[in-house]
Amino acid sequence: MSKASEKAYREIREQLLRGTFKPGERLIEDDLASLCGVSRTPIREALRRLASDMFVRQIPNHGTFVIETSEHDVEDLFELRAMLEGYAAARAAHRVTADALARLNEEIARIDRALSMQGAYYLDTFLDANRSIHAIIIGLAGSERLRLMLHSLTEQSVVLGTLHRYSMEDLKRSNEHHKEIMAALRAGDAIWAQAIMTAHIHAAFRSFSRGEDDAVQDKERKD
Repeated sequence: MSKASEKAYREIREQLLRGTFKPGERLIEDDLASLCGVSRTPIREALRRLASDMFVRQIPNHGTFVIETSEHDVEDLFELRAMLEGYAAARAAHRVTADALARLNEEIARIDRALSMQGAYYLDTFLDANRSIHAIIIGLAGSERLRLMLHSLTEQSVVLGTLHRYSMEDLKRSNEHHKEIMAALRAGDAIWAQAIMTAHIHAAFRSFSRGEDDAVQDKERKD
């Protein structure tokens, strides 16, 4: 993928995660080209990649549309993630290393600093550190097949966009979960690690569901 296509991919993906484009909305290549500052060819390449990542769907002779997911689809996705990532945490408890614990502690501390400062990019810092924390734990599980299965779930737009719906209270609670998961890993307690990771993912789903309810209520008030 060219630099222009990569730029377009990242920009469109970010707008999709932020909810700029609504589910079912048709994406217009000329508008996206203006948004990204590139020509239409990189836009087409970016859209093909986004379709592969299940952010959009492309219908021949009709165009490209933002993916639509039902409430059941979303709940199913989070349930699968909770089971698989909980299992990954359990495996990680038996394989944890001092270096991995040090890296986890560093990322958790980075989130704490970002939330205490609440600067312009605190959410970006949270997103980056959160991704690293989960990647470290999944890596410790020592299963490439499990890693790929989780990647297919966590890289979907509905999951990636969840943190954009978090309140400050949600963000702080999430990092407290990270700290407890790290404590369970340090203790080598697989049952504890699995239980907290599973609860952590379920809490993410509840935050997503609350965000959906708030959006519906806002629309009803406007109507």
